[in-house]
Amino acid sequence: MCGICGELRLDQAQPDAQVMTRMLPLLARRGPDAQGTWQNGPLQFGQRRLAVIDLTERSNQPLVDEKLGLTIVFNGAIYNYPQLRRQFIDEGYTFKSDGDTEVIIKAYHKWGERCPEYLDGMFAFAIWNRNDKSLFIARDRMGIKPLYFAHNKTHFRFASNMQALLAAGDVNTQVDPIGLHHQLTLHGVIPAPRTILQGISKLPPGTSLLINAVGDVTSRRYWELDAARPAQDHTEAEWTELIHAQLRDAVKKRLQVADVPVGVLLSGGLDSSLLVALLAEQNVHDLLTFSIGFEDQPEEKGSEFEYSDQVVARYDTRHHKFLIPNNQVLTRLTEAVRCMSEPMVAQDAVAFYLLSEQVSKVVKVVQSGQGADEVFGGYFWFPRLWQEHNHDPDVDLFARHYFDRDHPEFLETVAPAYRGEDHTRNKIAELLALPHATEFIDRVLHMDVTTLIVDDPVKRVDNMTMAFGLEARVPFLDYRLVELAAQMPPELKLNSGGKHVLKQIARGLVPDAVIDRPKGYFPMPALKYVRGEFLGFMRQILDSSACRNRGIFNRRYVDMLLATPDQHFTRLQGSKLWHLALLELWFQLNLDQTPSMN
Repeated sequence: MCGICGELRLDQAQPDAQVMTRMLPLLARRGPDAQGTWQNGPLQFGQRRLAVIDLTERSNQPLVDEKLGLTIVFNGAIYNYPQLRRQFIDEGYTFKSDGDTEVIIKAYHKWGERCPEYLDGMFAFAIWNRNDKSLFIARDRMGIKPLYFAHNKTHFRFASNMQALLAAGDVNTQVDPIGLHHQLTLHGVIPAPRTILQGISKLPPGTSLLINAVGDVTSRRYWELDAARPAQDHTEAEWTELIHAQLRDAVKKRLQVADVPVGVLLSGGLDSSLLVALLAEQNVHDLLTFSIGFEDQPEEKGSEFEYSDQVVARYDTRHHKFLIPNNQVLTRLTEAVRCMSEPMVAQDAVAFYLLSEQVSKVVKVVQSGQGADEVFGGYFWFPRLWQEHNHDPDVDLFARHYFDRDHPEFLETVAPAYRGEDHTRNKIAELLALPHATEFIDRVLHMDVTTLIVDDPVKRVDNMTMAFGLEARVPFLDYRLVELAAQMPPELKLNSGGKHVLKQIARGLVPDAVIDRPKGYFPMPALKYVRGEFLGFMRQILDSSACRNRGIFNRRYVDMLLATPDQHFTRLQGSKLWHLALLELWFQLNLDQTPSMN
């Protein structure tokens, strides 16, 4: 696990080592244990390491295989690397390290561009082939690990976050109007390959790129999710056992493939509580668990300790509980936003940031329950979409329940220069029309799992944990589990108020109060019900000369939100004022100042 970056010159010039010097500090928090650089011809790599597998210097990166003529920088964890390593040794390959990084090199040598198909894990990596002067980059199926790039006539650069690419310089930082439409409509989700900036792209999940010495790029989609019903269906009991077995395996391998202790982020919800129960099934003793809570607001409680405490009591975990006062939230808010590779509006981003700071003092690796709601239909809007589906176009029904603002309101939100067609509706219609899904709700869940989830919550978890060198593993996004769940009948997900099959598995393992409670969210009420110091903070951002000069927002709309912030929520119950303030703050921290992640 780490932060990676690199540059391939396309103009016959030699790489400038100062580019790595500028980029690596922006990746330092992702990898506090070691730093390395490497250069060959037109290519240079940089890496910051978080040592989790094979803690010795032999697995430091960039990792060079002189015999094969291949060099790699890699971010992630490959859970089937022990099996692949044994296979390669039997085939005559030799290893100088005991980690998973070197296994990817052998896989690329053996299978070429198909190598990601054989990797089970979360990953973003780049391999330089010294023999044909080509660069190969790939991202895992679920997009758990980030990979951004900037490509122009003189160079191709990549990095684990946008800040490193901005620090390298020579980036078109103009706001992408289509990215802006997505940002303000899909609560911070900008589907790959776009970002909020015109000059930076992100590699889509399940995709690889091959760049030759003159800059020709070949893209390959190596994985597609099939959400069609299987020819031979199963009974509910059979589906439940299949999911239970696959989830048990997902938890087990994310525990075993590590040379450091592994904890659990325990929110008090069904998903993380079930992880604790499944680890107990693996006879894990002395399990480390971590929970965080915030101050209550009149409208909403700020913690779920009453539920997480029950799980702790049942399994006698070594629990760590943190209660964060609102004044600390406000003090640390800017710091958390600075660590966002892209602007993320979900209120729990800051919660994850503050929790990760405390957890990283105890462990380097945690398992987290993110992804279960998207894979198993846990959010409140999924049953509504299922029940209300009629003859309306799919995109119209989805928009009514999901979009933060409809297109007419978007036009009121932004200045005239950013007013155009309904880009988000067009994109969602395109995604919902893709094959590999049987029913409307299957198409919605397919889109969420393959596109929307990548930016919310997957990116959020990665960014906020890695800001403190903490590796988060997400068993509910095990690709085999996702493939299995995608083919289940909708009622096995959406009955019981959502996540029906998980609730069936949890019964008897998790306290009934946790299973039967209403769906909860990682609460941070102060960013939802904006008042007091938080309102003053957002007013200062949106009234600043930087915001006015940037000219993105329609001032009349901004003034309306500032006057009555408690009256303007999105369909998913987010604060529209916070959405605008967060975006502007991200611009101020990353475009208006010299980036710093220290």
